[in-house]
This record gives sequence, C-alpha cells and structure tokens, in this order.
Amino acid sequence: MTMPDIFGTTLFDGRMAPRGYALNRMCYSFNSAENRAAFVQDEDGYCARHGLNAEQREAIRRRDVLALIAAGGNVYYLAKFAGIFGLDVQDLGAQQTGLTKDEFKARLLAAAG
Repeated sequence: MTMPDIFGTTLFDGRMAPRGYALNRMCYSFNSAENRAAFVQDEDGYCARHGLNAEQREAIRRRDVLALIAAGGNVYYLAKFAGIFGLDVQDLGAQQTGLTKDEFKARLLAAAG
C-alpha cells in the first residue's frame, strides 16, 4: 500500500527511517544532560561522532527543522534537539506551517473546536 502525497508534507515512513537513523539516534541522545552539554560544546564534532551526513549537519547548523525533516528526521526526536534551544513542539509546528507560534496555537485551538 502506498501513501498518498500530501502537499508540503514530508512523510516519515519506512523509506525515511534509514535515511534519518543517525540524526534521530543523535537527537535521542539528548535525553541526557551530559550529551546536551557535549553537543553545545562541540556541535560539529558531536554530529560527526553520530555519523550525520553533510545535508544533516548543515541543517543542524542552520537550525532548519524543515530541512532536518526532509533529511529523515522524526519530529519527536527533533523536539529533543529543539529543546536545547528552548523550543517546543509548537515551535516546530509553527516552523512547519510557516506561522508564528501564536498563530499556530490559535489554529490548534480552532481545530479542537
């Protein structure tokens, strides 16, 4: 069964999982305060130790969540990366939709009814 394309959406599926494995594994490591500190101290070295490719490393440098998703990142793991910078899942959703965080929150509330 193939999934339909959803305009503007990168689906995280079985094809994307291997592509983003190193990135998602690195983001999972941020559950540890020690690992978050190591990342902040030497971002590029930390990315290299986890095997991120050039596309992923550049997206990390730019803090570009959409590029990280396109590079195989799973939003739930990327939230751990974003948390280092004080961002939460609503900040990520706002980036994905091109809205401000307040606009994104209002859209969520309106959809909830």
